[in-house]
Amino acid sequence: MPESRPIFEFSAGGLVVDPDGRVLLIRARDLRNRAVWTLPKGALACEIARELEPVTYWFQRNGRRVKKTVQWFLMRPIEKVGEHDHEVDEVAWAAPSEALTRLRYDSDRRLVGALASPRR
Repeated sequence: MPESRPIFEFSAGGLVVDPDGRVLLIRARDLRNRAVWTLPKGALACEIARELEPVTYWFQRNGRRVKKTVQWFLMRPIEKVGEHDHEVDEVAWAAPSEALTRLRYDSDRRLVGALASPRR
């Protein structure tokens, strides 16, 4: 009988914006091995400017429902540290308007779109 309880996962990510207002994007692979542009999660040499809204979403992995929550932070890059890891195919800096057209996930687009909105 398959396990019916969901798996809960948590991670953190950064909306990394450089002094020119460009957003850091990564091209990685989704669970179906399709190339997707998204925001970075993992090890970056940045400073946190402020906390952003967390994003929660559901997906399936190996027949199990997974509820994942990502706590996002607005970040500024401090320095480039080495090369990107094996999970990342490419990195790019993009103006927010270009980032909005490249990003695959609605939750990523909402974070970038909020850059232009006044803080509440």
